[in-house]
Amino acid sequence: MGEPYATLDGLLPPQIAAKAEEVGVNKGRLPLVQTLMLSILAGAFVGLAAMFCTVVLTGNGVDGAIRLPYGVVRVMGGVAFSLGLILVIVAGAELFTGNTLMVMAVANRKLSLARLAYNWSVVYVGNLIGSVVTAYLVLLTEQHRFAAGEVGKTAMAIADAKCGLAFLPAMASGVYANALVCLAVWLCMSCRSTTDKILAIVFPITAFVACGFEHSVANMYFIPMGLFVAGDAAFWAERGVDLAAYSALSWSGFVRNLIPVTIGNVIGGAFFVGGVYWTIYSYAAPKEE
Repeated sequence: MGEPYATLDGLLPPQIAAKAEEVGVNKGRLPLVQTLMLSILAGAFVGLAAMFCTVVLTGNGVDGAIRLPYGVVRVMGGVAFSLGLILVIVAGAELFTGNTLMVMAVANRKLSLARLAYNWSVVYVGNLIGSVVTAYLVLLTEQHRFAAGEVGKTAMAIADAKCGLAFLPAMASGVYANALVCLAVWLCMSCRSTTDKILAIVFPITAFVACGFEHSVANMYFIPMGLFVAGDAAFWAERGVDLAAYSALSWSGFVRNLIPVTIGNVIGGAFFVGGVYWTIYSYAAPKEE
């Protein structure tokens, strides 16, 4: 009997590897305007997820609220942040960290290094634009003033912690963050339905957020948001908040964070996931005679 016309079973790993290469080739062929617009959308989507995560992480025990254990709150924040990749995958967008899997197409000589560099450059810039613009628009909503300023204090604390990271911890955190992101993308390539994709995304993304790993595109929202919020000096003075407590928070700190985190993201996605699976299912796979 022949194979069924349709099946609910997910793709097997060798089939996922072939699909990942095909997707990488298609991404490399996208026109400039389409690539840029889709990457701006991805930055906005991740920014919206980061905004959601910030609110969820706020108010643990503040003003009589029930105080939840640290790990529980982190998991809740991770589930909220999963919104970003769900929007990217289901709605469609170009995310730099996920696009590190394009190395599989390069390794099989289906995509040139020049096209890879072109895609990564355009998508990175587009993600930055989308994330920063989203952060500024969220500032205009004055969301940071919610809960008597607790939401804003959370935003500044998150950004300050990220700016204060040393190079090596930031890079190592970037490796594991994008390994988990790319594993989520990898799992989605196996899926047959939207529901499958959402379920495949939630656990890896929740894990990386709960564990405190560093994602370059997320930080393109988190750190500018903290900086924008800190600019509302009059509001913080009224609340008796000393902005000097967030001493690491600065635009130069933003750049110092992005560099090692981006390097780590590339290593985690391109080598720890894409490179390993290419080696298993392409380079080391038995060849047909």
